[in-house]
Amino acid sequence: MGVVQEKSVITVELPQNPYDVVIAPGGLDHLGAWILDHGKQRKLGKKMLLVSNPSVFDLYGQRAIASLEQAGFDVAYHLIPDGEPHKTLASVEGIYDAAYAHRMERSSAIVALGGGIIGDMSGFAAATWLRGIQFIQVPTSLLAMVDASIGGKTGVNHPLGKNLIGAFHQPRLVLIDPQMLDTLPVREFRAGMAEVIKYGVIWDADLFEQLDATADLSEYAAVPVSLLQTILLRSCQAKAIVVSKDEKEAGLRAILNYGHTIGHAIESITGYTAVTHGEAVAMGMVAAGEIAVQLGMWSKALSDRQTALIRKAGLPAHSPAGLDHDQLVTLLQADKKVEDGKVRFILPTGIGTVEIVNEVSADVVRHVLRQIEA
Repeated sequence: MGVVQEKSVITVELPQNPYDVVIAPGGLDHLGAWILDHGKQRKLGKKMLLVSNPSVFDLYGQRAIASLEQAGFDVAYHLIPDGEPHKTLASVEGIYDAAYAHRMERSSAIVALGGGIIGDMSGFAAATWLRGIQFIQVPTSLLAMVDASIGGKTGVNHPLGKNLIGAFHQPRLVLIDPQMLDTLPVREFRAGMAEVIKYGVIWDADLFEQLDATADLSEYAAVPVSLLQTILLRSCQAKAIVVSKDEKEAGLRAILNYGHTIGHAIESITGYTAVTHGEAVAMGMVAAGEIAVQLGMWSKALSDRQTALIRKAGLPAHSPAGLDHDQLVTLLQADKKVEDGKVRFILPTGIGTVEIVNEVSADVVRHVLRQIEA
């Protein structure tokens, strides 16, 4: 396929410390200049700590460092092994050790070069080192580009649940270079498409229709360049608008958790190894759609249409066989989104609209879990 050529800038309009999401083809080689150009209202020192994983660093690490050094920054780097099992406090402690060794100051910044896992951990380290330093997101996966890098949610997993430990800490800048998607593994591209489909269901009916009209969404090479531009721009705009209206999830921002409630429980019960985050979200969206059908909130035809789109993206529409449904329901009760002991579900009422629902019985959840099981 062709490569996205257009540059776009989207501002996350927060009362304190607004920041830009820059979509810039080839932007990685100008990272240092972008950092200097954006967010000048906040003092920025010379010391930078680049955090990445080995596979991403091998591809892009030296280019990022060269760009930062060309802009006058003093750069050290720290690598964390790939994968969700390493999204732990122990890994964050490694970032702290590297920050200490590099003599990071309150004006210093952490640069997250990687997918959502690296971004979440780097942001949490930045939120807590010296009671808060700046950080820059340079997402390298589709999922991180359209979702995880924007909004300031940072954190790590606890053995009993996903992202239970964390903080809100907004980045100084998000730099998205679409050219890096060319090296993204197919499974990870599909994981990102789950979040894109989510935006279509919860917010952007036109985006959903464009996805629905495309023959194949299962790999980067199959997606038309014009649609990829739309995917990046519209997804980032949706996330920026929602975060600007509700920075710390007091209300509206909860809709971004569509598919995540059951999805997180599936990730947890399978030990964060059997399915990717995007695959779990896809399963969670199918489940949420079926719960909405059970509650009479939307039609079976719309639920089936969502499921067909998920399958078109190469994502699973069924959960793994043999999961303990009682344990899954128990995990739901430990979710961050529980309020007054009630699990909060985001349920669709149409394409582009959802509602926040607190009254979903365990029996309905168990019925749907059986329904979507492979």
